[in-house]
Amino acid sequence: MKLIIRWIITALALVVAAWVVDGIRVEGDAWVAYAVTAAVLGLINAFVRPLLKILTCPLILFTLGLFVLVINGLMLWLASSIAVKWFEIGFYVDGFWPAFWGALIVSVVSMILTLLVREREFDRRGGKKKFY
Repeated sequence: MKLIIRWIITALALVVAAWVVDGIRVEGDAWVAYAVTAAVLGLINAFVRPLLKILTCPLILFTLGLFVLVINGLMLWLASSIAVKWFEIGFYVDGFWPAFWGALIVSVVSMILTLLVREREFDRRGGKKKFY
């Protein structure tokens, strides 16, 4: 259940990013594009992102963590490329800067939606907080 909730949150965050950032666009069946891209992004964040963070650890420390934003942008750009080439889904990111700003928006929206889901779970269980 946690995985499905996480996937839906990421898909909704991608909707917001595509709506706000000029340079991120969706063609064709939009909901399928968001769902597939969210799944691809989740897999990339699970396997590729940790390796990049280990390899760039000195740079992350030197920039006081700001280089993680660059890594997030690259992961969104890579997810878009994979979704378009492998799955023929119309989720396009036109370059690094749209990917950077889109990843920033995806991160913020995901954080807010995750907090809302946690608060709702807290209220529903009558004071018992369950983290996802």
